[in-house]
Amino acid sequence: MTSLLPSALQIVLGILLLFGGGELFVTGSTAVALLLGIPQIVIGLTVVSLGTSAPELFVSLISTLQGNDAIALSNVVGSNIFNVLVVLGMSALVVPLSVRSRLVRRDVPLLLAVSMAVWGMASGSRLTWQAGLALLVGLGINLVWEIRTAGENPDEVEGFDASERLAPLPAGLRLLAGLVLLVLGSQVLVRGATTAALALGVSQTVVGLTIVAAGTSMPELVTSLVATYRGRVDLAIGNVVGSNLLNLFVILGLCAVASGARGLEVDPTLVSRDLPIMVATTMACLPIFWSHGQITRLEGGILVTLYGLYLAEQVLTNTLPSLTEDFRLVTLTLVLPLVLMVLVWQTVRWWQQRRT
Repeated sequence: MTSLLPSALQIVLGILLLFGGGELFVTGSTAVALLLGIPQIVIGLTVVSLGTSAPELFVSLISTLQGNDAIALSNVVGSNIFNVLVVLGMSALVVPLSVRSRLVRRDVPLLLAVSMAVWGMASGSRLTWQAGLALLVGLGINLVWEIRTAGENPDEVEGFDASERLAPLPAGLRLLAGLVLLVLGSQVLVRGATTAALALGVSQTVVGLTIVAAGTSMPELVTSLVATYRGRVDLAIGNVVGSNLLNLFVILGLCAVASGARGLEVDPTLVSRDLPIMVATTMACLPIFWSHGQITRLEGGILVTLYGLYLAEQVLTNTLPSLTEDFRLVTLTLVLPLVLMVLVWQTVRWWQQRRT
């Protein structure tokens, strides 16, 4: 226990530094976007998403440069799962989230396609620099698409507080301070997580999927909860979808390119279990959005519960492996069918209300 204390303190300190750096980065980025007159939904999908994804970026990139491929990859996969199940779920528990057709038509299908592509790229047990370059090219195409469609709904820029409209100099100083904290926090968190994994006798993949992923996703969670509470549902949902896209496009792309000729080594567990879960959670958003155009409180509670089951499976696999198969059997035969029944009932009820 004593040997774990320094690692735990490093993890906590790293998360706090990342949180502070992410907050400064987000406020500075948002102020710049407002000065440029960018619509609110586009701010959520690009500028705010980049700011809240900055912890994942620095943690994964530094892990790659240090040769910790397991943390670099599992951090991205775990963060995407956390964002959909916990960030969207908890935001919906605060206020039911209405979804703009733009997300249904364009951004969520794009996220699903990119998630499946990454799963396919990683199935060969190594993510090459060529695959990383392809992801970065995809990012460029997506950004051009975002910019070309940014002026479709100019009224969406309204709704920000006057306090968020900063002058260029304060905005730039916040961006710089946030960058410094993000670099420092990333180094501390990676060091603490690696040491904790060795002390606990678990793989770095598990630590990356749980502790590191949840820690680096705190900015997304706080940003979306605050945005939801203030009535900026577009910003909350756009932040999650945009962050997940940037996690795949930017973070995995840069990490794969930075790995050079060796490529990023992929843990077989990620390919067989966690990447499919990441794709499935993204796919689950489509019927919810398409059926009634919102995430209700009940559906938000289901998303958070599913993440709890995901964590429980992770813990059992590493502490009580003999119970893992029984837990999976109960989940597949009882919990998942019940979830599907609730979602179908919600959809049918909405259609009946719409017809009447």
